[in-house]
Amino acid sequence: MELIETTEGKTHFFIPVQDNMTQFPPGSAPIFFNRRMELNRDATVLLLPVLKPSEYLDAMGATGIRGLRVLNECGIPVTINDREPEAIELITYNAHQANLEVEILQRDASALLSERAFDAVDLDPFGTPAMVIDAAIRGTRRFLFVTATDTAPLCGAHLKAGIRRYFARPQNTEYHSEVGLRILLGFVVRETLKYDRGIEPTFCYAREHFVRLHLRLLRGAGAADNTLKQIGFILQCPKCPYREEQRGMVPPAKSCPHCGEPLGFIGPLWLGSIRNEEILLQMKEQLDSQELGTKKDLKKLLELCIEELPTSSFYDYHHIAKLLGCSPPDINTVLERIRAEGYAATRTHFSGYGIKTEAPLEIIKAAVQPHAR
Repeated sequence: MELIETTEGKTHFFIPVQDNMTQFPPGSAPIFFNRRMELNRDATVLLLPVLKPSEYLDAMGATGIRGLRVLNECGIPVTINDREPEAIELITYNAHQANLEVEILQRDASALLSERAFDAVDLDPFGTPAMVIDAAIRGTRRFLFVTATDTAPLCGAHLKAGIRRYFARPQNTEYHSEVGLRILLGFVVRETLKYDRGIEPTFCYAREHFVRLHLRLLRGAGAADNTLKQIGFILQCPKCPYREEQRGMVPPAKSCPHCGEPLGFIGPLWLGSIRNEEILLQMKEQLDSQELGTKKDLKKLLELCIEELPTSSFYDYHHIAKLLGCSPPDINTVLERIRAEGYAATRTHFSGYGIKTEAPLEIIKAAVQPHAR
């Protein structure tokens, strides 16, 4: 295996020269290093000193860089696992070259997590994490982190695959990125509840080609019952931007108050908040003192996540302007007009054109029109 040296954060490591992120030739080992995931790894390195887990499992190590960075930059004891012998060879080499003492295991992740428990467990598969979630919950004491890169099924572009993997109905709406995150989170919640455990999202976000969850697991039937209250549906009109939230396990039959069409349902999914504001503020405080390659982008992401309202969907104001047949004004103008009507309104990290607000659709439409008062 021919290797080249690279650096991320404060950690030096080696990756295969022929790094193909989209496909693997038959018979080749799926050892990959995705440079586009640097922000994902930077965010976890920034978050872990705030959460202070006693140990950390990188359950699908590949090159081992995520786990090695956690050990090197956060000082947290780390176990790195992968089922592929070629990956174990590379992880061992990277740990030795970095002079880092780490436990390295060659196991199937589900089998390992069915036998051992770790304070923090991180799932970063190539594609869907769905098949490992149940075992990961059983093998997690406090903190579960999950990445999913199968955004097409999660967001409704591949409807049947999304239903099969996550036992929920996604929909490819203008706010599909948020749908994907909430479908994944709702799936993890449903897998957790059967063990009389609940979930608190600490920092969940969607970016480009992936969804990322950082979750705290809570024990007890009471925590599970409180978590269940955040599961429900988004009822979406098929003809206009109208939608509403509906908590519960059964979507009701309703019609759109604007055009009379029967509302379709998206879910079940998570309707609650997707972040802990205090934790994000602590992360932002520590950001300037960190050596992170994506510091600028991560700061912008944190600021947007701290600001955004905890609604379960956002409005794409460019989409609304197109429906109205007008040119969209500046987003800050739209936000100011909505606020002037007495409703909170914020930007969202999900989209540069996204607006989060609980204002009625008529108010939003009026704010988007060129000469709105």
